[in-house]
Amino acid sequence: MTPILLIIPLAFAILTLLLPRHWVRAIIIPGLVLQVGAAVLLCMEIYQHGPQDYALGDWQAPLGISLIADGFSVTLLALTALIAALCAIYAQYFLTRYPREQRYFWPLFWFLLAALNGIWLAGDLFNLYVGLELLGLSAVGMVALTAEKTTLKAALDYLYAALFGSLAYLAGVALLYGAYGTLSIAQLSDMAAANPTTQVALALMTVGLLLKTAIFPLHYWLPPAHGGALAPVSALLSALVVKASFYILALLWLDVGALAVTVTAAQAMGALGAGAIFWGSWQAFQTRQIKMLVAYSTVAQLGYLMLLFPLAIGVSEAAAQLAWQGTILHLLAHAFAKAAMFLAVGTLVLALGHGRINDFGGVSQRNPVALFAFGLSAVSLMGLPPSGGFNAKWLLLQSAIASGQWHWFVVMIIGGLLTAAYVFRVFRVSFLQSAKHEIQDTHPALQLSALALALMAIALGFVSELPLSLMNLTDIAPATMGGTP
Repeated sequence: MTPILLIIPLAFAILTLLLPRHWVRAIIIPGLVLQVGAAVLLCMEIYQHGPQDYALGDWQAPLGISLIADGFSVTLLALTALIAALCAIYAQYFLTRYPREQRYFWPLFWFLLAALNGIWLAGDLFNLYVGLELLGLSAVGMVALTAEKTTLKAALDYLYAALFGSLAYLAGVALLYGAYGTLSIAQLSDMAAANPTTQVALALMTVGLLLKTAIFPLHYWLPPAHGGALAPVSALLSALVVKASFYILALLWLDVGALAVTVTAAQAMGALGAGAIFWGSWQAFQTRQIKMLVAYSTVAQLGYLMLLFPLAIGVSEAAAQLAWQGTILHLLAHAFAKAAMFLAVGTLVLALGHGRINDFGGVSQRNPVALFAFGLSAVSLMGLPPSGGFNAKWLLLQSAIASGQWHWFVVMIIGGLLTAAYVFRVFRVSFLQSAKHEIQDTHPALQLSALALALMAIALGFVSELPLSLMNLTDIAPATMGGTP
């Protein structure tokens, strides 16, 4: 089942390139059903039989390519499949206004999925690099779809950031390979020592991944790219794409190079996260465009992920476990909430014809479902109960208390208040002001797709134990030969 999750998106990417345009739309839903079904079946298989190491072509590592399917990776695979499916349903109706863009959207969409699945399953650092490259090129292409001057500039800035980040990451990979003769994550975890070579390699890879994740102050490319792209593209980028590079960063710091990481460096990473929370929130509060508000919100919310490092390194095992669980829940909750928020905002902008926040008066009467989805997403981003965002921030707060790091506790509390401040700007205008312009009706599927994702962000608060228990399945079973357990 493991390689199927790479075969499906690659096959449909090729099909959508080769088939006539009127056939492409007909195969989207079958492809999504296969993708979600394969992810669910793999989750069930891992839950019942434990993690697996699949050797492609019966070639074992380090000569062959290993696909690692454990509790963490299958959780991310399921997350990707669900969010991508709902974004694709939204895109089918949204892109009817963009016939030229629709032709190129679907191949890029499937290549993006293949890259994400490849990253979640990769068992070595080089195949993570391959996944990052395919992911970056697909994402840049999706940003540039409209071919407008502003989006082309944003896509070029994104491309330069992605290429520089990849070069820095690859340089670190080369250093590690020269020092240890392997790129297997499992082997490097046992072999990597706290020497200058490892630390330089880790520093290079960290800078590259911070740039790809758009962590403050290396976030310059994200707001124009996410804010200027088409709504379903923005949703995929903010919900999934930036999480892939963070996933690799966490893997390097907490697993591969754990012995080479210092407490001082971890605190510095936390400081970058705090800067992202404050700067992103302030910019979101100031902007006049609704999509830029949501884009800067992504910059701010990514800052919470960076608090994993000071809360998990150089502290007690209990505090580190709380930090890890809180970070994972935040990653999941933010993915659902931010995808829902971008889809909801895309629907509102479609109804109004523009995205100026000051002209949002009256949308509460004409587009209540989309605004409700925006509100539910905001509940999770603010960390209010009973959402998944609340559980995530509660665990992070407990970790800060347990480790005696009260400064991070204060950062998170202020961050929640700042989130409420910029979110309520939208509600104040929507409910207290009358409509200034004509508001058009939108297709119900657009509003319902956003609502479904927002409800998932809230529902995560009730079932948080499920992904956390699944992610505890990390001990790999003996490698499977030819796909047979």
